[in-house]
Amino acid sequence: MAPLKIIGAGYGRTGTHCAQYTRVRFLVHYTTHHMKSYNEEGGRTEMFTEAYEDPEKAVHWDFIYDGFDAAVDWPTCSFLEPLMQKYPDAKVILTVRDPNSWYQSMRNTIFLIHNASRRDPSRQNKPKVNMVGKIILDGAFDNPDLFNDEVALKAKFVKHNERVKRIVPKERLLVMQLGEGWDRLCDFLDVPVPSNVDYPNVNKTSDMRKRFPELTFP
Repeated sequence: MAPLKIIGAGYGRTGTHCAQYTRVRFLVHYTTHHMKSYNEEGGRTEMFTEAYEDPEKAVHWDFIYDGFDAAVDWPTCSFLEPLMQKYPDAKVILTVRDPNSWYQSMRNTIFLIHNASRRDPSRQNKPKVNMVGKIILDGAFDNPDLFNDEVALKAKFVKHNERVKRIVPKERLLVMQLGEGWDRLCDFLDVPVPSNVDYPNVNKTSDMRKRFPELTFP
């Protein structure tokens, strides 16, 4: 499919899964790349890792996002600038939330899932596990000392959000609070507000914890 029409700039655990679910099911039927896409064939995991490790190397973004016309969550949010250059007509959505609740959500979900995957001999050195440890929060998942520095990680979260607001032209950017709802999103995407459909609230911490055995990174 590609080129991308929407680039999600928000970190994971800011409602990116809700954003993906929203666009696919109710709005304009975008096919949206999310971290969960790596559980499906053709995730191109190694190419993201290579792009992170060697930012000067040319990247075949159309191939990486083949079959998708929108992308949210990690690793997409770590490549905002090259993706904006590659897809100059794409709109950018920055999903945000309170830094304290964001950190606790990260600690109680993705960090635990990654650690379980990393300790499992059958999953060690798997491309997705390596990608998550390398790219998310610049390696903090593979370094508990870094991840446990709550003050530093929350500052990193805030700095990322402020940088997105600074580098993305205002006409291309929507900043969305977690759980905000339909109105501004639909206006930004120039689509009608769905009638009689609540904005989704999926992938909550409690839901993810119930599903931990199936969520360990393959």
